[in-house]
Amino acid sequence: MIVVWILIALGALCLLGAVTSVRVVQEFERGVVFRFGRVRPQTRGPGLALLAPLADRMQKVNLQVITLPVPAQDG
Repeated sequence: MIVVWILIALGALCLLGAVTSVRVVQEFERGVVFRFGRVRPQTRGPGLALLAPLADRMQKVNLQVITLPVPAQDG
């Protein structure tokens, strides 16, 4: 009986690790992946990004252009 509970707990931990290692990168974003604090050489493009559990962290960078209003000048 204890073995069954241990197997259920291990299965739940594996499932949790698999779920937390999947990220979605939108079309207007890029994902910068850090492995143990160091930047990986390639960015992740749009779509699903798979990360190594406990080793990788991903920061999303927005590529949208932000415009600011410019006041008119007297000439």
